[in-house]
Amino acid sequence: MTTAANRTLDRASRAAWAALAALALASCGGGGDRASQPASGAAVTKSDVTTLTRGNGPEPDTLDPQRARTDGAFNILRDVFEGLTAVGPDGSAVPAAATSWTVTADGLEYTFQLRDGLKWSNGDRLVAGDYVAGMRRLVDPATASPYAQILEPVVNATEITRGEKPASELGVAAPDDRTVVIRLRNPAPYLLGLLAQPGTFPVHGPSLAANGAEFARPGKMLSNGAFVLEDWVLGSHVVIGRNRNYWNDAATRLERVHLVHHADVGTEFRQYRAGELDVTYVVPQQQFTWIRQNMPSELHISPQLSVYYYGFNLTRPPFKDQPGLRRALSLAIDRDKLTSAVTGLGEAPAYGWVPDGTADYTSQKFDYAARPYAERLAEARELYRKAGYSADKPLEVEIRYNTGEVHNRLAVAVAAMWKEALGVKTTLYAEEFRALLQSVQARTDTQVFRSSWVGDFNDAYTFLQLLQTGFGINLTGYSNPRYDALLAEATRQPDLARRRALLEESERVMLADTPVLPLYFYVSKHLVKPYVQGWHDNVMNVQYSKGLRLGSGT
Repeated sequence: MTTAANRTLDRASRAAWAALAALALASCGGGGDRASQPASGAAVTKSDVTTLTRGNGPEPDTLDPQRARTDGAFNILRDVFEGLTAVGPDGSAVPAAATSWTVTADGLEYTFQLRDGLKWSNGDRLVAGDYVAGMRRLVDPATASPYAQILEPVVNATEITRGEKPASELGVAAPDDRTVVIRLRNPAPYLLGLLAQPGTFPVHGPSLAANGAEFARPGKMLSNGAFVLEDWVLGSHVVIGRNRNYWNDAATRLERVHLVHHADVGTEFRQYRAGELDVTYVVPQQQFTWIRQNMPSELHISPQLSVYYYGFNLTRPPFKDQPGLRRALSLAIDRDKLTSAVTGLGEAPAYGWVPDGTADYTSQKFDYAARPYAERLAEARELYRKAGYSADKPLEVEIRYNTGEVHNRLAVAVAAMWKEALGVKTTLYAEEFRALLQSVQARTDTQVFRSSWVGDFNDAYTFLQLLQTGFGINLTGYSNPRYDALLAEATRQPDLARRRALLEESERVMLADTPVLPLYFYVSKHLVKPYVQGWHDNVMNVQYSKGLRLGSGT
């Protein structure tokens, strides 16, 4: 069900911003009765050590591994399926269904050896051809996967996604039941990390054929991970149970995992404090200072390769063919103030697109990033005027975002900044997450929309590819031949230093066009009960339930 909060900021913008900042700062000091919370470090036990209850953010869009696109869906799919590789405790790629692999000297062919005795959750034998089938399904236009283009470096993948060749010609083969060979048209140093992504997971052919679109539903899904899908209550939770046919089931300690969906982080926090959750998906901004003071041992904050951004709908006015207007709105946003007074959880202001700390890459910045805010405002006002807007003829624009405390605060803050700096009249429209996705994908009603991107692997390309012409999740509709050409050349480049230079140049080209407004780079933020063992913070923010166990401790 869609909920909307339509508001136009007509009051004095300076007062609006001051009130917002005061609210943000004041709310960080509260959080409830200190006496009602166990002291940090106190021994905590859980009577049921076989069931983990995790917060999992908004409702998943689908649990079809080749069609899923949200973080909540990926968290579940990583637990119920297993790729050739997995994300290790430190965020790097490690062996999973494949025990080992070899790479040719030119970096164009990878050969993976599967483990002995791999099975599907119903006991059927799992073979190399099942991985081939999954990757072919990903690129098949009939699947309509928004992630199809992540296999772009694989031979014939691009031609298949365009409908020019059949999926059977994808450069992936199974010469025998325990060997997967992947042939690339260009080097892809991130391939091992990519193969830990759900889109590359195997497919049980008979189940897919028998159930069609229903094959990813409870009671019908066959998977190969440590858990199986048992139940999905829409608007509430997903239940996964232990897979006794998993090759490493002996190492699994949990019998069941409940993944609870929350649109409101405040509700999630209350459930955590009440003992109804063992792990949260995020941490509420309003209670952050209190949590840090009173629950430091349970608070996990770690750098994460992800960006929170506003996207422009570039397919229709007022932002189509208006790079100057888009730049004006970007210049008017004080990102340092957003991260200090609104989010306040250690996020880094985003003056570029690719997060700092991305492997073998120097993140690029807007050309104005180091200029004083007052100078940026002067340029913003001139560009705004050149675009045809003024105090007498203000830009009227809508920011659309999914319901949630932080999303609302950020929208209010950005709207206030635009009002104060330029006189923009902004309407805020909040809706349920699925409805937002539909609105953004339709590109008919949206003007500015909230989104985020979590890196699929530790490489700049996972961020830059998102804005390629025609990429399935390019939500803005951005298209620049120069940008596309730089990325294409980078993907063909065997020289890693040259590849890096091309990627950095492509980021500079994109930032000059301003198809997106990056606001901040995330840190992962979780509350984890003291009795949850095996938790490892990492830049990919991936925590497999199979690696967790419950007990007692301090």
